[in-house]
Amino acid sequence: MVNLQCSEDLRMFLCALYAPVCMEYGRVSMPCRALCHRAKRDCHKLMEMFGVTWPDEIECSRFPDCDEAYPRAVDLQTSVDPTDISPMSIQRDYGFWCPRELKMEPDLGYSFLGTRDCSAPCPNMYFQRPELTFARYFIGVVSIVCLSATLFTFLTFLIDVTRFRYPERPIIFYAVCYMMVSLVFFLGFLLEDRVACNAANPAQYRAATVTQGSHNKVCSLFFMVLYFFTMAGSVWWVILTITWFLAAVPKWGSEAIEKKALLFHTCAWGLPGCLTVALLALNKIEGDGVSGVCFVGLYDVTALRWFLLAPLCLNVAVGVSLLLVGIVALNRVRMEIPLEKENQDKLVKFMIRIGVFSVLYLVPLLTVISCYLYEHSNRAVWETTWVQERCRDYHIPCPYQVEQTSHPDLTLFLIKYMMMLVVGIPSVFWVGSKKTCFEWASFLQGRRRKDSGVNESRQVLQEPDFAQSLLRDPHTPIIRKSRGTSTQGTSTRASSTHLAILEEPDDPRHAPDDRGPIHSLGHASSTRSKAGSVHSKTSYHGSLHRSRDGRYTPCSYRGGEEQTIPPHSSMPHLDHPLSTHSSLHRLESQSRHSSQRDLSVASPTLITHGTNGGRVANNDDGASA
Repeated sequence: MVNLQCSEDLRMFLCALYAPVCMEYGRVSMPCRALCHRAKRDCHKLMEMFGVTWPDEIECSRFPDCDEAYPRAVDLQTSVDPTDISPMSIQRDYGFWCPRELKMEPDLGYSFLGTRDCSAPCPNMYFQRPELTFARYFIGVVSIVCLSATLFTFLTFLIDVTRFRYPERPIIFYAVCYMMVSLVFFLGFLLEDRVACNAANPAQYRAATVTQGSHNKVCSLFFMVLYFFTMAGSVWWVILTITWFLAAVPKWGSEAIEKKALLFHTCAWGLPGCLTVALLALNKIEGDGVSGVCFVGLYDVTALRWFLLAPLCLNVAVGVSLLLVGIVALNRVRMEIPLEKENQDKLVKFMIRIGVFSVLYLVPLLTVISCYLYEHSNRAVWETTWVQERCRDYHIPCPYQVEQTSHPDLTLFLIKYMMMLVVGIPSVFWVGSKKTCFEWASFLQGRRRKDSGVNESRQVLQEPDFAQSLLRDPHTPIIRKSRGTSTQGTSTRASSTHLAILEEPDDPRHAPDDRGPIHSLGHASSTRSKAGSVHSKTSYHGSLHRSRDGRYTPCSYRGGEEQTIPPHSSMPHLDHPLSTHSSLHRLESQSRHSSQRDLSVASPTLITHGTNGGRVANNDDGASA
């Protein structure tokens, strides 16, 4: 209608209607009723031609009854009598209008408070500069502590890689993840807000704004490292609880769990990688003016809900469930199976370590989740309060009928950042021991132990393999299978395969599997009834004679193998029957003599597997078990 110029008063009338003169805040001057009637009369015929009706909201009867040019002289006065005019007050919410100072280029994909091409002010829209300075130094100190702790854990692992096997191996990767997290926060402390914020441009009337999206390469790198390793650390903790569950409930051994290492690494690194790529594709990166890093969910509530709260809550639920089941299973072993006091103490010690480590991890993580939930529930109120307080400064419409105002508490933000970093420190409590001190002392002095090949860390899933100690009768000696390491400096020809043949169960249906010796916890009663077979195994070792050069004679070793063949199997062919008869006769007599001697003496052939290097008891013939 304006372009057709149907009335010379239409443009002025619409101008006075939609951009009125402001008299004072909340009160405007409206056009005269006569101006409205002239514009409507002149354009009436053209409106009928196009089928357009005059809108009800601009009906002429709503305006003041006057006939003056707009703006009127009274509208330009600083103070007027309210009875002389009929002002129209704004009675609706116009939403958030992006100020000119916060405007961004359209092709960058910025968004702030639901408005496109707009960004939040930097360094932070909620806190003042002194508060931000204190928060930044606080985060820097905590990041240094966490970086030192996790780096110590990782270097301890590098000194002796064979020490930490499954099920405790995920603790090392967990520590590596939070070492990278603390490193990013430390770099953010050094760089201040140079990465998280866009610099101000006074020439274009633009203030400093928060960085969004992937156009800032350093910010994108910070986000990828921080988010990826935060999620990966959480997944590694879940994998740690899975390995504990497999060791405690189905009684899997270290070798069986280690066979699933490829699957563990695929899940731990693959799932966080997919989430990171998805966030990069969605352009959800946001600068954090408080810590100086870039993360997700700082201003976008949807990203906070689905990319932080949902994965963390899922990991906590799965991990706690598996952890509780594993602890209950270990406690049942402690209560139902009679153990020696030494093994009881080891099992209780291991359960306490699991509990302490889990509490030290879960308490910070649950605190972080609580802080995220606090932000998620109060974000809308904080934003409305900020707009109400800054609308006059930015010359934008203020919110209409604000019912609640609130400001965020800086203390909760500091707790959130501290717990995000502290969650990596519990790894130090797991590797901290006297053995770690001895290893570091030997490493710093440039001397490595000669017996580093002996894995002394298998105690109660963390240190030694204690399954056979759980199974044996207190008055029954135990023979361990050789793992291919000699603690006496003597080369033995008896491999672990040969010893495994001897330790086969009587029932051929119970074939040994790769789930490790801890699987036999569920068969304690049946094993106890086979205590006599242990003496026969002892007699086997007693029947192996060494020649003068320190090696076993072929006839005695072959005779030992023949003794282990089941009755229904075919006997090996020997060249000389007389030699066969004499060898079998001598082996049977020595076996009977050794068995009687073992029954009379409690522990001459017991092999313990603590930290004493694997003691071996020699029989009268000088054969080493």
